[in-house]
Amino acid sequence: MQILKDKIRQEGKVLSDNVLKVDSFLNHQIDPTLMKEIGEEFAERFRNSTITKILSIESSGIAPATMTGLALGVPVIFARKRKSLTLSDDLYTASVYSYTKKESNDISISKDFIHDDDTVLIIDDFLANGQAAFGLMKIVEQTGASLAGIGIVIEKGFQPGGKLIRDRGIRVESLTTIRSLQNGIVEFFEEVHAK
Repeated sequence: MQILKDKIRQEGKVLSDNVLKVDSFLNHQIDPTLMKEIGEEFAERFRNSTITKILSIESSGIAPATMTGLALGVPVIFARKRKSLTLSDDLYTASVYSYTKKESNDISISKDFIHDDDTVLIIDDFLANGQAAFGLMKIVEQTGASLAGIGIVIEKGFQPGGKLIRDRGIRVESLTTIRSLQNGIVEFFEEVHAK
């Protein structure tokens, strides 16, 4: 997706060989025009998958997931990292480790929103080591729903998450895949990996 690559080149900041900061358009401030195009692209890629629900994780996955839900005309559920007074019983939960924040969180969704007759698309902002994706996959498994696949805005192809998920036979659609962040330079793979 060329518009996304251009945005990463223009506004992304390489903080280390493993960390790309994109908070000017995705993780903190959101570029609604870009998010609309991202949602439409995911919708196009998964249009024939009979998706009934989209699942993401707070907070950076919510914007692309919502725009995808809008384009597909289906509800979006996001897993919460902290329990609230209104989200305390009848939950599906999974543990997720964040390498960026160096902490584990139990993520959860209400059992009211995904059922065994649903077909779920997972959407997230980044795929690196795959911990968030595996946590969301575990939640989908608990619901008994079918998993259509995983849509990722930015995949770090030099980290193992994408391969680990694809090796399980899960369809992963990444809008852009980064080959390297070495020497402060973003290098992309020429083609998006999909299975």
